[in-house]
Amino acid sequence: MLLREWVQDKREERLHGARAAARDKTKAKAVVEREPPPRVVALVERFMPRRVGISMTVLLLIGSCGFGIVKGGHLQDFITAVNDTRNALANSAGFRITSVVINGRKQLSQDEILAIGGVSGRSSLLFLDADAVRDKLKGNPWIADATVLKLYPGQLMIELTERKAFALWQEAGRLSVIADDGAVLEAYVSRRFLSLPLVVGKGADTQARDFLALLARYPQVNSITKAAIFVGERRWNLRLKDGLDIRLPEQDVGNALAMLSRLDKEDRLFSRDIVAVDLRLSDRLVVQLSEDAAKAREDLFKDKKKKKTGDAA
Repeated sequence: MLLREWVQDKREERLHGARAAARDKTKAKAVVEREPPPRVVALVERFMPRRVGISMTVLLLIGSCGFGIVKGGHLQDFITAVNDTRNALANSAGFRITSVVINGRKQLSQDEILAIGGVSGRSSLLFLDADAVRDKLKGNPWIADATVLKLYPGQLMIELTERKAFALWQEAGRLSVIADDGAVLEAYVSRRFLSLPLVVGKGADTQARDFLALLARYPQVNSITKAAIFVGERRWNLRLKDGLDIRLPEQDVGNALAMLSRLDKEDRLFSRDIVAVDLRLSDRLVVQLSEDAAKAREDLFKDKKKKKTGDAA
């Protein structure tokens, strides 16, 4: 029995040793067959935090989608869709604009003001950018200043300071309504501005306020003026309602207007048969007669000359 057990133990030891040797050989073979990674890859695997690869893949996908949206010209549609979505969520949460109060409005309607400010029926008070609305409103020529207030949960208040229509300005064949600072308010299309004074010429828009204020001090001339014409961006001419042209000097315009008023009061200058009055020379006034008046004056001189000749004979 002892011999048999000894033989059995030796056989198991040899079998166990053979199996261990086979396992070691397999491991050694596996290690030999695997090539070591490049140094850069090894450094990246060693120092890069886990899941960075997944994050970079997600960012790459997002960047690709963004590039496709921009390249395809759908950026504005995408932004509009995002804004509509968040506004819809805010409206459903109780931040819908239910009341709009606009103070200082005269020329523009409420719908026009809201459209200029970019406020629509889909806008929510929560995500409405009051500063952006104000900037858009001030970009309109009729609006000199604006204040936008959000009164939660659903009231929007807008305070406006509008410009006033001051004059009609004609330049290069175009007629526009301007404010007193020269800002073009709109193209002239409405008869409600027909009574405004008319200024003509390049630069007349910015110079009209001072000149028309000076002209208003002489109602004898102002009341019959049809248009003020800025000549060479230096001086003014007046076109009266009956077609008479008044050529004003570049300097001392007030004195020239005072002289015109005095001559009309004393000698009814504007009722005479003349087509132009030239005040550009400081020491004299030049009057241009109409063709009929010039011919009549010439005939009168001829008759006087014949009479003198007859008397001398």
